[in-house]
Amino acid sequence: MASRFPTTQWSVVLAARGEAGTEANDALAALCRAYWFSTYAFIRRHGHDADAARDLTQEFFTELLAGRLLQPVDRSKGRFRAFLLASLENFLSHQREKARALKRGGGTVTISLDERDAEGRYRREPVERLTPEQVFERRWGLTVMERAMERLEAESGQPATHFERLRRHLTGVEPHQSYRETAAELGISEGALKTAVHRLRRDYGRLLRAEIAETLADPAELDAELRHLLAVIQPWAGGAE
Repeated sequence: MASRFPTTQWSVVLAARGEAGTEANDALAALCRAYWFSTYAFIRRHGHDADAARDLTQEFFTELLAGRLLQPVDRSKGRFRAFLLASLENFLSHQREKARALKRGGGTVTISLDERDAEGRYRREPVERLTPEQVFERRWGLTVMERAMERLEAESGQPATHFERLRRHLTGVEPHQSYRETAAELGISEGALKTAVHRLRRDYGRLLRAEIAETLADPAELDAELRHLLAVIQPWAGGAE
């Protein structure tokens, strides 16, 4: 019988948990690479310094990719975001008083972390106003939006400088600039600009939903997940990078 729902990265992982499978391992690794910074930011907000947060993040993903954290997952509650946060909280609560640090070069590196970028990005977060859970949720939502925007740029075929001007009008997060000013910069009419923005906004919405769907076991939850992510980032949109 055909699957009731489309296959997503997270549904592939859940379907194969406990079994060796390249496709599932690759899908889980791809999700971890995409959303690792939410984990790093959560650990930093819990009071660990940059070095400890880096090591704990790597150790957490080592355990996750080894499959040791997947068995208890309830298939009916298959949101990767919720699973990752719950697993991370449990991981930190069971750490020894002095967290084990992975020795550089000793063992397999499972996730490539941009160590220089990580701390710079973290320092731009409004952490003083947020709990660790809020930091995690906010960064998760912004990452989803960033990845959808990257997919939109690649799909649009627009030159980078051209697309950068168009994107100012897509989400309402970037600093405001009038259509007239942007049209003048691009050398097109204001009407042509509005038409282009309308099409890009439509495509961005489609790609945003596709990006979210990859983290769900049941795409029927997509609308609720989208509402949740928009809700957690909107109060802090002005504090985004």
